[in-house]
Amino acid sequence: MKRQTIGMGACLAAGLGVMLAGLHVHAQQVEPVLDTSRAVVQETGRSQERIDQLDSRTQNLLSDYRANLKQLEQLNRYNASQQRQVDAQRREIASLERDINNIASLQRAVQPLMEDMVEALADLVEADIPMLLEERRGRVERLRGIMDDPGRSPAQRYRLVVEAYQIENDLGRTIEAYREDIEVDGRRFENVEFLRIGRIALIFRTDDDRVLKRFDSESGRWVDLDMSFLPYVKTASRIAREQIPPDLMFIPVTAPQTAD
Repeated sequence: MKRQTIGMGACLAAGLGVMLAGLHVHAQQVEPVLDTSRAVVQETGRSQERIDQLDSRTQNLLSDYRANLKQLEQLNRYNASQQRQVDAQRREIASLERDINNIASLQRAVQPLMEDMVEALADLVEADIPMLLEERRGRVERLRGIMDDPGRSPAQRYRLVVEAYQIENDLGRTIEAYREDIEVDGRRFENVEFLRIGRIALIFRTDDDRVLKRFDSESGRWVDLDMSFLPYVKTASRIAREQIPPDLMFIPVTAPQTAD
């Protein structure tokens, strides 16, 4: 019995040694595989890093490309706009060149027209009610002198003629009080006050309120005005001088007549 027990232990010891030897051999075979796996994993990690870097760079390049495309579009639109302006300026230059070439003929046509306008203005002053006659006649004479002044350009002459017509136009829609000398029926009145209301009424009175006259356009003469209008005339004069606010005024006018 004892011999059998020793034999079985020896067998177990021998089997265990064989198993350990087998495990050692297996371990030696598996280790290279594990090393290879670790190397593959590390290389895969490095490859992923390179892929991530390339992807990031690609995204940056794509963003730059899109930004450049947008900038290119804006530049193209800006260039097109500038080209349209250049084309318009070229057309304007061509038009100005044509005007410059025709300036001599224009001057020849405008000069007689301006002279006719000055003479028409003189006729208007003489045919109108006798308001501010010295001032208006003086303006016409100055314009006549300007027409013959070689130092004045056609543009300056035309501007002054138009300004004179504008002044005449304003006289028809304004109210004014001023002082001037006048001679009526051989009698001279000095520094009397005139009241002009547009072109519908021209009145003067002396400072002592003894003379009150209005100009009658139909007869072309100065006629006496009823003294009942004197308070209204004084009020209108104060309004014209801006001494009181505008208010309702009663003024004498010629009644309209039905044409035949």
